[in-house]
Amino acid sequence: MSGPVLVIELAEAVPRAAIQRLRDLLVRSSARFEEKRVGEYDLNIHAESLGISETEGVDGRRPVLVSVMGPGIGDESIFEAEHADKVDQEPLIGFTPTHAVNVAAFCNRPVDHVVTALLTAAVMDAIGGVVNAELRGDQVPMVASLPGVNATTTGPWPAAYGSAEFLRAWAQQPGFRLLR
Repeated sequence: MSGPVLVIELAEAVPRAAIQRLRDLLVRSSARFEEKRVGEYDLNIHAESLGISETEGVDGRRPVLVSVMGPGIGDESIFEAEHADKVDQEPLIGFTPTHAVNVAAFCNRPVDHVVTALLTAAVMDAIGGVVNAELRGDQVPMVASLPGVNATTTGPWPAAYGSAEFLRAWAQQPGFRLLR
């Protein structure tokens, strides 16, 4: 994937009712919707459905993959690999993640960074969780002052943990860009 990625950390498996809310949200927001398995969706998101009107002259349909992962849902080995070298997250977010949702854009234009952040916030509204956003070192002071931030780390891999409110506030900052 060549675009930005955000991870929503979850304290437990996503209940079927929440999976259905997630699916409904993605169907409503998408020009193209493919369910690869329960909890994994290959999409073309309508940027306008997220309130994004400026798409830099590119097609407003942005390719994104949303994938719920962890024991009992799928991509367990990816979940384990992504969490193997993470710092102990319990002191930062109040729990040790058992599941996660990756929101990954397939393009890397500025609009794709905003789409990724706002789509992740909408997914969090549907299923809960805490976003884990990797940062550049120089982003930490600015991000730490935003509403909805639970915690930040500085190194060796700077990150911010926060709510949907945090993502929406960050996406409005001048020059907003996700690390990856």
